[in-house]
Amino acid sequence: MTAKRRPYKTYSKEFKLEAVRRMEASDRPAAEIARELGLRRNQLYKWKEQLEKTGDVASSQRGRPKKEDQSDVTRLEAEVRKLREENEILKKAAVFFAKELD
Repeated sequence: MTAKRRPYKTYSKEFKLEAVRRMEASDRPAAEIARELGLRRNQLYKWKEQLEKTGDVASSQRGRPKKEDQSDVTRLEAEVRKLREENEILKKAAVFFAKELD
């Protein structure tokens, strides 16, 4: 019998920022702060790394953003990628049919 996996806990952006702030401001070990907050110690370090790398922590939303939430740039980049692929297919088809005519 397989055990059901517990769903992931999600934390708000504000909670994550406050947890990292507590860890950095305190002289107590990160493990102790994590225990108080009900987290794993490595989760605090992961959020701290995200904050240092990108200047922000990930939001509590999971997965890709919905189409209407995507920025115009992201949508246009995807469209350009698709059009380039279609263009390559058409080029290959043109070469194929040109060989048949000879």
